[in-house]
Amino acid sequence: MLENRIRSLQGRRPKVLGHAETLKSAVIVPLIVEDDEIYVVFEKRAASLNWQPGEICFPGGRAEPGDKGLQASAIRETCEELGLSPADIEIIAPLDIMVHPASSIIVPYLAFIKDRSKIKPNCEEVDRLLFVPLSYLLNVEPQVHGIKVRMFFDEDFPFELIPHGRNYPLRTGRYEQYFYFWDGEVIWGMTSKILKHFIDLLKA
Repeated sequence: MLENRIRSLQGRRPKVLGHAETLKSAVIVPLIVEDDEIYVVFEKRAASLNWQPGEICFPGGRAEPGDKGLQASAIRETCEELGLSPADIEIIAPLDIMVHPASSIIVPYLAFIKDRSKIKPNCEEVDRLLFVPLSYLLNVEPQVHGIKVRMFFDEDFPFELIPHGRNYPLRTGRYEQYFYFWDGEVIWGMTSKILKHFIDLLKA
């Protein structure tokens, strides 16, 4: 019966609506302990890359069909980019899922890299690494700026089916951007948003 089918949904855990259609990526927020200091590791993407060349990011990337979950995706990509093996990475916890306006979901994982000397960056993907003291990040306030996000109708949108037709009032969203600075580089975008979330958790 249909009622039984409805009742069978009791106890269901919610997911992000549209999750199946979105691009899924996973990154690792890598930490290294050295001389009583904890460092957050960032990559500067190689200038030869098609997507976001020269920008500062965390290691990671898109999920692939063969990955056993997004944590596995994050570890695989990090190993490829930093020349590590999975045994070199100690996952501590997932951070909050980031839903990006451009129809993508990014899951960050906090992790310790056990031995800095084992890091051998892939020069085809990584220009250089930044090792930023966590103590610095805990004591600096990022610059905050905004990006306005607008929606647009498709050319063949059926305006006759909605109130006000072509004059329907679409909302304009605001997407906050955080800017951190280190060693002549700018950390911003999705990377800085994840970073700020991590810092806020430590300060809470």
